[in-house]
Amino acid sequence: MRKDGPLLKIPRHIAFIMDGNGRWAKRRGLPRSAGHKRACERLGEVFDACKELGIPCASLYAFSTENWNRPEEEVRLLMGYLVDFCEKEFPRLRKDGVRLLHSGRRDRLSPEVLSALDKAVDSSKENDSLIVNVCLDYGGREEIAEAARRFARDVKAGLDPESLDERVFRNYLYHPELPDVDLLVRTSGEERISNFLLFELAYAEFYFTPTCWPDFGKKELELALEEFSRRDRRFGRIDG
Repeated sequence: MRKDGPLLKIPRHIAFIMDGNGRWAKRRGLPRSAGHKRACERLGEVFDACKELGIPCASLYAFSTENWNRPEEEVRLLMGYLVDFCEKEFPRLRKDGVRLLHSGRRDRLSPEVLSALDKAVDSSKENDSLIVNVCLDYGGREEIAEAARRFARDVKAGLDPESLDERVFRNYLYHPELPDVDLLVRTSGEERISNFLLFELAYAEFYFTPTCWPDFGKKELELALEEFSRRDRRFGRIDG
């Protein structure tokens, strides 16, 4: 609940597409890399706000499988900012009970990125005040394809293919223990999901804001939750 506002419905799982970093920088006459740097610096504040508001799980679209098509220098700098977050900012969050998970491919990440990411994941595995799922080199279609490949290998090993249903398939995703996304927030005014958490977003509410991610903070998060609280989520049922 906001101290000065109405009771908020709190999503079990909120997902963020942190868009608009380049536009934020361009409006200020700065290079795109400055927007990405500011975006990574913003993560701690957003996660603090999630924890304070009682949100148990947050997923962050940090780098998509398609983002490798960006200029090499931009990718290098962005990965460096993510390493800095893991090494400099995350230790504070870990002490506050935040747990880090990774969703996405590992084979294309550099040893430096994998080392920082794995250290943050391993050092926080006992925490439970807020789960932060960092989607890095992630694609929703890739996650589903990989889940299908894993199931196919089990079928080849003797599993009955007729055993496959939605519940079973979920077990082959990156993190089947996480609840479905209740609320997706995308910044900068874009209104699409861009291959993000396709399976997990099946019944999510979408919230789009013109605010660019480098300016997104607790106030903007509360506005998203206020809108989410006004939504009537029926999951296929009808009123009455």
